[in-house]
Amino acid sequence: MAEQPLQERTEKATVRRREKAREEGRVAKSVELNSAVMVVIGGLMLWIAGSHLSGGLQQFMRQIMANAPTIAGSDPTFASVFTNSIGQFFGMLGPVFALTVSVAVLANVAQVGFKITPKAAQPKFEKLDVIRGLKRLFSLRSLVTLIRDSIKLMIIGFIAYKAISAEFDEFFLLPDMSVSQFAVTMVKMSLTVALKVGAGILVIAILDFIYQRYEHEKSIRMTKQEVRDELKDTEGNPQIKARVRQIQREMSRKRMMADVTTADVVITNPVHLAVALKYDLDLMSAPQVVAKGARLVAEKIKEIAREHDIPIVEDRPLARALYKVCEVGDVVPQKLYRAVAEILAYVYRLKKKVTE
Repeated sequence: MAEQPLQERTEKATVRRREKAREEGRVAKSVELNSAVMVVIGGLMLWIAGSHLSGGLQQFMRQIMANAPTIAGSDPTFASVFTNSIGQFFGMLGPVFALTVSVAVLANVAQVGFKITPKAAQPKFEKLDVIRGLKRLFSLRSLVTLIRDSIKLMIIGFIAYKAISAEFDEFFLLPDMSVSQFAVTMVKMSLTVALKVGAGILVIAILDFIYQRYEHEKSIRMTKQEVRDELKDTEGNPQIKARVRQIQREMSRKRMMADVTTADVVITNPVHLAVALKYDLDLMSAPQVVAKGARLVAEKIKEIAREHDIPIVEDRPLARALYKVCEVGDVVPQKLYRAVAEILAYVYRLKKKVTE
């Protein structure tokens, strides 16, 4: 038996396919975007709060240096000084770290959403397969990744070179500066370069995220057969559904035929249509359609009516109107009251339920 040709993955992924990929940890994500956001936000925070942090650190160092003899006498190991120093250091830089980490987490959640997927954290022993590892290492995908990452590195290096070269004029002034001026200038230059490089990385990261989205969408595409198979799994086999609908129609038709026996009159076309009406003055506000049908169903309705001595009245316009505007269980619309009332009056006279 000949093998079927491989189908192309031309169909967009269904919701179920996306959820399955997500549970396996296959999502569109750019690692560079998180790093770029951390660099830019951290640099901005240090730029904004730099003078405050610098002043606090200088005051802290002056206090330690001025009280060094006293501290050495009371605590020769300097353990308490070290503990206090760590506490004050994180007290000053803690908000910067907390904000940077929070923004990085938000950037990650913005990319892939928030969902815990234990399946993605499970160890995959097939990754230990040396043969598969070598195939992945020397595959076309790895080559493309290497070229892409090399281009990224060259672009970032060029941005860093331009950012540093723009600060060359400041370098010649450094020897004439005091220690404090030197420190401030170096910090300013470092933050300027970091922000420029971070901005360049951010642009590259956004482009990389767009590319990762494209690659992810491409990787989870489905064949037409996979879409059909998934539809069968989620909504059931179309053939079975058709059979269920057929059985439901047959059951509904049987109930309708059983209700024909309770009708007061059957109005016909006379051949093609039949509509059975029932009216109980004490229970109903208007006559009700208990059955209707065309062709073979109409013949069956008339057959049941004859078996139970239910009058059959031929009225072509009325039969067409009732068949068109009424469903089984509906009451007769007001515009047809008069025509139906005349037929019911005729039927009642036949059954001698009313006197002439």
